[in-house]
Amino acid sequence: MTDMPLTVKRSIELLGLVLLVAILVVGNNIIMPVIMAFFISIVVLPIYRFLIRRKLPEAVAIILPILLLVILIGLIVWFFSSQIGILVDDFPQIKNNVNIHLKSLSNWISNISHISTTEQLKFITEKSDDLLGMAGKAASGAAVTLSSVFVFVGLLPIYIYLMLFYKDILLRFIFMWFKPEHHPKVKEAIFETEVIIKSYLVGLLIQVSYMTILLGGILFFVGIKHALLIGVIFAILNLIPYVGALVGNIIGVLLTLTSSTELWPVLTVLIVIAIVQFLDNNILMPRIVGSKVKINALFAILGVIIGGSIAGVSGMFLSLPVIAVLKVIFDRTVMFKQWGVLLGDERPAKSPMSFASFRKKKTITVKAGTEK
Repeated sequence: MTDMPLTVKRSIELLGLVLLVAILVVGNNIIMPVIMAFFISIVVLPIYRFLIRRKLPEAVAIILPILLLVILIGLIVWFFSSQIGILVDDFPQIKNNVNIHLKSLSNWISNISHISTTEQLKFITEKSDDLLGMAGKAASGAAVTLSSVFVFVGLLPIYIYLMLFYKDILLRFIFMWFKPEHHPKVKEAIFETEVIIKSYLVGLLIQVSYMTILLGGILFFVGIKHALLIGVIFAILNLIPYVGALVGNIIGVLLTLTSSTELWPVLTVLIVIAIVQFLDNNILMPRIVGSKVKINALFAILGVIIGGSIAGVSGMFLSLPVIAVLKVIFDRTVMFKQWGVLLGDERPAKSPMSFASFRKKKTITVKAGTEK
């Protein structure tokens, strides 16, 4: 392939990219659980190795970490179910608060415009009918969606067990793709991929924990209702780069509006979220993840959007670790090194337009970009 014309090589690369995306779109229900299981198996790999060193049988050393994972997921499900129960019990009060906010909003609109209360009510009625129609269509596919979620969750423990059990076969398969003289680079890439995935996913788990404690604790002491629920929802949504924080703010405001008739709790929630997020982005998270995952903001956002369009929420969560793994692979291949440069945030110290040395596929002097 090195002797091919440049246009042919670039065409093959783009064709491969299109085929990869097409495969992910068509087979996302099969591929996404496998990718998720791969990442989780790497996270639990240290526990597995620790148990093996303690002379436990291999099957037991694999099953115990999976059981811990199942218990953790069960606790999360229990927490959300209990919080939803509290919201259901408060439904009459929530309905009354919503009516008060809608009345205040209607009066404000009437004061700043010529739209009467009758016209506003007509508009709300029409849009409510549209929403009910959309809800009916969504409900028709709810059974299929729910069954696919159960299949996804049910397959994860099986995939994790088999990946840990057959990890040596998978590693041998990877090495057999390359010539023996390239095996040191392959081994280095495998080790670095493991470190990146572990540091990133474990860092996210720590991030969810301290953001829940910080945000939920501060809101609780301030006197905000559903403080812990707001903290957990925001902490989990914040795992989705850039987009999740915005959605988390909106949900936090809506939950606060439904539990209070005043505006000061909403401002309090927004201010506390802003402070906690500032601490997370500038102090805590950089020290936890460090400089292991270095993806520029442009492709981080594109990755989240593309991942969401391909596989929904799971694709958005997995977008950054997948891009990080691809960057490790691209950086170690001469043929695709330019793709690694494109994904990273290692900016040249000087413009490639003026200095020819910064146009070549070799190690160059760089200056720090934005770590994420």
